[in-house]
Amino acid sequence: MKYGFDNDKYLKIQSECIKERIEHFGDKLYLEFGGKLFDDYHASRVLPGFQPDSKLKMLMQLRDFAEIIIVISADDIEKNKVRGDIGITYDKDVLRLREEFLKRGLMVGSVVITHFTGQRSAKIFINRLNRMNIKTYCHYKIDGYPTNVSLICSDEGFGKDDYVETSKPLVVVTAPGPGSGKMAVCLSQLYQEFKRGIKAGYAKFETFPIWNIPLKHPVNLAYEAATADLNDVNMIDPFHLDAYGKTAVNYNRDIEIFPVLNAIFEGIYGENPYKSPTDMGVNMAGNCIIDDEICCQASKQEIIRRYYSSLNLLAEGRAVESEIDKISLLMRQAKITVEDRKIIKAAKDRFERSQLPSSAIELEDGTILTAQTSTLLGPSAALILNAIKYLASIDHSVKLIPSQMIEPIQNMKVSYLHGNNPRLHTDEVLVALSILSLTDSNCKKALAQLPRLKGCQVHSTVMLSEIDRKIFKKLGVDLTCDPIKK
Repeated sequence: MKYGFDNDKYLKIQSECIKERIEHFGDKLYLEFGGKLFDDYHASRVLPGFQPDSKLKMLMQLRDFAEIIIVISADDIEKNKVRGDIGITYDKDVLRLREEFLKRGLMVGSVVITHFTGQRSAKIFINRLNRMNIKTYCHYKIDGYPTNVSLICSDEGFGKDDYVETSKPLVVVTAPGPGSGKMAVCLSQLYQEFKRGIKAGYAKFETFPIWNIPLKHPVNLAYEAATADLNDVNMIDPFHLDAYGKTAVNYNRDIEIFPVLNAIFEGIYGENPYKSPTDMGVNMAGNCIIDDEICCQASKQEIIRRYYSSLNLLAEGRAVESEIDKISLLMRQAKITVEDRKIIKAAKDRFERSQLPSSAIELEDGTILTAQTSTLLGPSAALILNAIKYLASIDHSVKLIPSQMIEPIQNMKVSYLHGNNPRLHTDEVLVALSILSLTDSNCKKALAQLPRLKGCQVHSTVMLSEIDRKIFKKLGVDLTCDPIKK
């Protein structure tokens, strides 16, 4: 993989920037963490060289004076909202996040339930947290939030929220996903700290959009594609331009809310320490891009992948046409089409020849391999076998898994588990290959190539099963599928 981002430099200058912001405010800094804290795969795809856990590693450099608050909305608990990237509900992810932080020696001070109005599911979750001896606080809905500033900055607004007890100078506020109420928790705490005579400040840490690269830079366009369901729009920050005469990129929600934030800060402190939404941020990612062309190309590929992801969600009834339209527009702005993803044509050409579900993979050296479904294997399982045989320099004609071994597995799937599809999925193929590797040197050589699939590109002419999608994800393969159900 060619790198376009200096991760070591990022860890160094990002932690220094946050330390400077803490010193600026005095006693305490509430730092709103946007995006994924330790599994930011979007950033690693559009900024090759960025490690998915970079933000966590950066935070660990500050762990001696940092603690974490995890925020979850009671509405999301009630709706059983699911994190699409890992497939678990937000309430389960709160516990997962907490466990991951604690394993790394980070202090998790508490969990805050926002938008609380007595929702039954939220009460059950609160009781569960209490049984686990996890400090839990509730923040409530405020009529007219965020525009009714006089009510918000009063004892009937932020004053009604539970005061979250903290002990460290850096308080990181994070959540399983967007819309959880992280900013409101930070602002409520500022109000409560001010009443107690504690000097506290607020800053925002989000990787995207990157404020000091062009508005229509592919990295920033890829962020818009990733948030098409939220309808985020990158914009020039007019407040920053007016205050400093300099162009900076932010997104519509922060720009639209800034006049309200300005009024809230004035309501708490008498003045706003920030002149623009961009001022609130502490993002140094733009200073760590070392090869712009590599990041541009990676981001263009991400936009195409997001386009296909939205097409699949639409086919499943989990997206709307407007999301597709928005990403199509972003593709035009980036001057790309689906033909720029080479494996799409390769997979479709294989389908045209066979009239069977087909797939294609682009390997690390640029080689493109294809496969199709058969009576024994699905196209994904066949493709993985083709790829690891090629990487292990095993002749394509060699059968790693003999058909007499596959047939009993098929019989079990259909006769005993009452399945409709007898063909082996990717996980079943890999298990069979693992067993055979004990006695077959070719299987052992082929299995050892699996790590080399990380970063490879795959396209399928049909939508894959959840099992196959998860296997590709675990292997680090970037997958797209035509929105056609098998």
